[in-house]
Amino acid sequence: MTSKQSADEPRARSIKSLDGPFHGATEAVFTRDHELIKQWASDRHATPATGEATGSGPATFKVNDGGAGIRFNFPGVGAFRPISWEEWLDNFDHHACAFVYESHSSRPLSSRYRIVKAEDWKDLLS
Repeated sequence: MTSKQSADEPRARSIKSLDGPFHGATEAVFTRDHELIKQWASDRHATPATGEATGSGPATFKVNDGGAGIRFNFPGVGAFRPISWEEWLDNFDHHACAFVYESHSSRPLSSRYRIVKAEDWKDLLS
């Protein structure tokens, strides 16, 4: 459980029959749980990264996400500047983002994900 997560808040929520985030994916998972996000990245050998200028370095790319400027680098694809998990998660929380990814049942070990403003998705989760 993250410091921003209440004790009664679920670690993740499934969003079924969603046309939006992955253009036809039948199920996606929405979470703000730090450990779940880190596990997702570890399973795919992804490392935390950014495209924007931060205290740890200059901008490399314009990143269109929930305002946090955070992304992942995957093996063989390292277009973004590597950052620490601490910096990645600080930006994630500061910008009140949520992590949305295809469920394992939709496409095993899919690397497709979105970082969105959690507030913008609240109606889909009701």
